[in-house]
Amino acid sequence: MTAEKLAARLDEARKSGKKVVFTNGCFDILHAGHVRYLAAAGAEGDLLVVGMNSDASVRLIKGDRRPVVHQDHRAEVLASLGCVDYVVLFDAPQPLELIRTLKPDVLVKGADWTPQMIVGSDFVKSNGGRVVRISLVPEISTSRIIEKIWELYRQD
Repeated sequence: MTAEKLAARLDEARKSGKKVVFTNGCFDILHAGHVRYLAAAGAEGDLLVVGMNSDASVRLIKGDRRPVVHQDHRAEVLASLGCVDYVVLFDAPQPLELIRTLKPDVLVKGADWTPQMIVGSDFVKSNGGRVVRISLVPEISTSRIIEKIWELYRQD
């Protein structure tokens, strides 16, 4: 679904009193930390929208070796989670334009992001919304999973 079509759907949901939550990320190799984070984000409102970096966007942020999992597969896995209502791809390194289009009531990021670093926070707050930072699960990250796989399976 395009961001514009999703925005129209979210506007209708808001008219019926629903609160829209937005978060974003690469979600390359989905793990327990992601699932816990997304469940906590979803609990902040009625509809959870996940902005997912496209493959091109992930390469800009993480380098040419990423993503490991193709964007269509990442989106399918995210969309299958019960706490996620919508997944929308974006090509930019940061989701500011997507946030402006969707106008979420709540913007969620991991606690590893300082309030000043959270892209779109000023926009959301200026529209009466709020920004929530969620603690991450220690010791779980996509990068660590990739490192572990490399250690276990590299050929010396």
